[in-house]
Amino acid sequence: MKLSRMMSVLAAATLSLAAAPTLADTFVFTAIPDQDETKLVERFSGVADYLSEELDVDVRYVPVKSYAAAVTAFRNNQVQLAWFGGLSGVQARRLVPGSEAIAQGEEDQAFRSYFIANTSAGIEPVDDFASLEDQLQDKTFTFGSKGSTSGRLMPEFYLRDTFGQSPDEMFSRVGFSGNHTRTLRLVEAGTYQVGALNFQVWEQELANGNVDTDAVEVIWETPTYPDYQWTIRGDVDERFGEGFQEKVTRALLDLDDPELLNNFPRSSFIPASNSDYQAIEDTAEKIGILD
Repeated sequence: MKLSRMMSVLAAATLSLAAAPTLADTFVFTAIPDQDETKLVERFSGVADYLSEELDVDVRYVPVKSYAAAVTAFRNNQVQLAWFGGLSGVQARRLVPGSEAIAQGEEDQAFRSYFIANTSAGIEPVDDFASLEDQLQDKTFTFGSKGSTSGRLMPEFYLRDTFGQSPDEMFSRVGFSGNHTRTLRLVEAGTYQVGALNFQVWEQELANGNVDTDAVEVIWETPTYPDYQWTIRGDVDERFGEGFQEKVTRALLDLDDPELLNNFPRSSFIPASNSDYQAIEDTAEKIGILD
């Protein structure tokens, strides 16, 4: 090919590439920090590797320090996918119109919170939460994160709904531990007499032999409610190509690696939609967490 002809072909190719939309190189996701960082890195590094292989793009997990930081990263498009709790997912989707809940754990359809107490408080486990009013009054109490569904929203809802008091009115001191594992440790140590946490964290720590059952016990469990889910921004097809959201959804629903699932822990992921979390949004509005 003559030099002039070759230069013309190269110029045409360059113009064609310049006119084509530039797709993002890296798909980034995060997760609410509901447990200690070591466990989260172990869990989500494996998910990043899995998604990278399934989606044929570079996938990166970025840890954050708080529930609010996870929502902010999603709002600012620093991440395109997030593993949220029920409340943080609602908050994120309200801030980013078009974003969608696409998958949840099989167990997330019927999640629960456990109220736990240090045994020195002398509070006996019950089935009827209302019967604990006198025993809980003026105790010290810790939630998890302020943005946690299972560690704050639903426990506060049941406290208000059952006893007609705010937590500050009912307890002598109210704290926010930051995550479920820390709630367990604070109550176990007696720093707080009572607390509320994600039932799965309790069950997993108990199975691993990490709970001193002489020091802390479950005193009541809530009725079930929907909780954790994967939420994706609505503009990912524009950034990563037509059909990308569906590819991400399919990859999550097809995830069947026992080790990865056990790290959540979940038995599988199933389809989810925004409407699944309407009850969470309504509850948050009712107790004043959402405007």
